[in-house]
Amino acid sequence: MSPRDDIPNLRGQDGEGSVQVHQDASMKIEGAKVFSVYGKGGIGKSTTSSNLSAAFAAMGKRVLQIGCDPKHDSTFTLTGQLQPTVIDILKDVDFHSEELRPEDFVTTGWGGVQCVEAGGPPAGTGCGGYVVGQTVKLLKQHHMLDDADVVIFDVLGDVVCGGFAAPLQHADRALIVTANDFDSIYAMNRIIAAVQAKSANYKVRLAGCVANRSKDTDEVDRYCDVVGFNRIAHMPDIDAIRRSRLKKKTLFEMETDDEVQMVRDIYTGLAQHLWNGTDPLAPSPMEDRDIFELLGFD
Repeated sequence: MSPRDDIPNLRGQDGEGSVQVHQDASMKIEGAKVFSVYGKGGIGKSTTSSNLSAAFAAMGKRVLQIGCDPKHDSTFTLTGQLQPTVIDILKDVDFHSEELRPEDFVTTGWGGVQCVEAGGPPAGTGCGGYVVGQTVKLLKQHHMLDDADVVIFDVLGDVVCGGFAAPLQHADRALIVTANDFDSIYAMNRIIAAVQAKSANYKVRLAGCVANRSKDTDEVDRYCDVVGFNRIAHMPDIDAIRRSRLKKKTLFEMETDDEVQMVRDIYTGLAQHLWNGTDPLAPSPMEDRDIFELLGFD
């Protein structure tokens, strides 16, 4: 008996349980190192992404940062203001992308970083994967990816659907931002599972995690030791980072003091580490109950 046409194939090309469409080969990003930044909502992905972009720019790299969140605040510390989203701009021209110019949807931020806000579908409708796909298509049509050395996707919250896992189809490495607490590590575990599923058919591999807004890293390190993952940076919970967001600036644009310089050095070291290349990690995500038993106990 042949399978019914109206039943999705749950053993699709993007992993067990996937009903996602495989990426069109023409949308492949070539020539640049591509990183996707993931983590629990509110954990500091945009702060990490923007300061990484600034660090790469300070190293002389040509950087393109793509925010993938409906609230479109990924790049505001690079540009000093919220940028319009690609999806809203496309709607304004009735999705006739040929009517757009690069300056309609790309803004040059600090250090020459090219900033794009993909945006997202209206609440409760559409798919984030479509938005990411349209953004990459538009960038390729206008040759905005041709000269980039580094492309950073800053992606909405936890990976709970294939739509917002779409940047993994483009990335060389996925970077996870976490904190030293249960909820953040639980989200990281789900993201690891998502990347592992995508890595069966795409080049993406895990680079490691960044412990953010945390005095200590003991819980993060405990989890990493068990699953075979690496913490590759630690951003302490210091006021300079909070102040930079309020001033709508990256740390690299802030007036220099000891705290600011310390965090700049951490971001620069992380950027250099990612540029030099990280080992392709393949940790084994834990079952939910096992994480609960692992964390929070001496």
